[in-house]
Amino acid sequence: MERSNDDAWDRSIRSGSDFLQLNIGDAPAGGLADWLARRLRLAMADGSLPVGSRLPATRVLAGELGVSRGVVTEAYQRLREDGHVAGRGRAGTVVVAIPVTAPPPASADAPPSAFPVRPAVPAAPVTGGPFADPPGDDVFDVLRAAPARIDLSPGVPDLAAFPRSAWLRAERAVLGRLPATGLGYGDPRGTPELRLAVVNWLARNRGIRADPDEVLVVSGTSQTLALLARVLRDDGIRRVAVEDPGSLGARLHLRHWGMDTPPVPVDDEGIRVGELRASGAPAVLVTPAHQFPTGVVLGGGRRRELVRWAADGGLVVEDDYDAEHRYDRPPVPALRAMLPGRVCYAGSVSKLLAPALRTGWVLAPHRYRDALVDAKRYADLGNAVLPQLVLARLMESGEMERHLRFLRRRHRRRRDAMVEAITARLPGAVVHGAAAGLHVTVTFDADFADTDLAAAALARGVKVQPLSWHRQCPSRPGLVLGYAVSTPADIAAGVAALGAALRHLT
Repeated sequence: MERSNDDAWDRSIRSGSDFLQLNIGDAPAGGLADWLARRLRLAMADGSLPVGSRLPATRVLAGELGVSRGVVTEAYQRLREDGHVAGRGRAGTVVVAIPVTAPPPASADAPPSAFPVRPAVPAAPVTGGPFADPPGDDVFDVLRAAPARIDLSPGVPDLAAFPRSAWLRAERAVLGRLPATGLGYGDPRGTPELRLAVVNWLARNRGIRADPDEVLVVSGTSQTLALLARVLRDDGIRRVAVEDPGSLGARLHLRHWGMDTPPVPVDDEGIRVGELRASGAPAVLVTPAHQFPTGVVLGGGRRRELVRWAADGGLVVEDDYDAEHRYDRPPVPALRAMLPGRVCYAGSVSKLLAPALRTGWVLAPHRYRDALVDAKRYADLGNAVLPQLVLARLMESGEMERHLRFLRRRHRRRRDAMVEAITARLPGAVVHGAAAGLHVTVTFDADFADTDLAAAALARGVKVQPLSWHRQCPSRPGLVLGYAVSTPADIAAGVAALGAALRHLT
């Protein structure tokens, strides 16, 4: 009798796991994989398995539960198909997205959960999360923090391709020659070495002739907009027209610093200069080399119109967005090369190297140059010196051009994968801006809110941006899809998830 009790105890141990206190005795006959997948989804929904949690190896969990390994493998596969977990090589299977709502029990007679479950809450609408309300100041922070297995957000290069070895070589060379005095406070305009390197880079790659004294080193284009807004306010300018559609991020920055941002429509030739004139705005922010988000290039006729508008007293703020990343079209000269006295030119290495470097430059008309330097001085005393010197060495050594050539090949393959996936999985979608840049925009001739589609995609573990975020005037729904960060396989899987979400909405 005692031996029989011991055998029963051994069987109960083998049929349970410390992981989530799972007990195979709770599972219905013939539905082991369903039961396990349901329990794991519940654990994700109630916080027991937050994003980043690692699931046990299939062999280990199968042994603890006393079931075949195929049961656990099938349960994990269902979670992968739902976009809630992903394989991470040696790191195992990891939770990457939380179910929007916890699934209901299999039946009213189902046993209670083997782990604590919080009280039920109303199901979240499909438009929840970052897409529930009009975008606020922190919208991009919220979206970046949202868990997803595939990120198709625009605006970021392939960060895995950052030239670490070249950067380390340049850094060692810089530190080996840097005198002790070089570690003190620097010129708020930027180091002479980087300002000269920027001038040479722009002459080689953007057709701009300038003097190093015209260059102000800043912490990216966002700081250019912040400093310029303060300077323009002091000059009596309170309105900066923007392209529509156009960058939500740029618009938020300008508005934060007190600028009105009247929209000016964009068509296949770029910004409509006639409507810019009609707006009465004394300044305009444009992305002429690769318009964000449509990807159009400012046509020759429109360029001449815009130059005439500027010559009549307007100020053009040229964000040279994505100018270097082109695949199927020739280079386009910068507006700054045509009318330097009326164009404030902004560039950065955020799309060439990495946003984390927080390094860019601005070439302003003479009228605003000293005021911008003063604004920079009182903002932060200037950018960090060491990264400037390293970047200057990369620019002057030819490493930047080599890296750009490498990125173009890599990004082209991913662009091709994106267009192919859209053609296969999103029938009826119109692709815009595929000839250059790090993203494409797709529009739909349909009647649904693109924020609903973005929310449905996020619920499936895929992160995108709705086109309506970047519009001030209503128009067709669409999405802005970045492809630089993701592998071709992830791009195909992400667009397939978008297709499933779209079918559900329409």
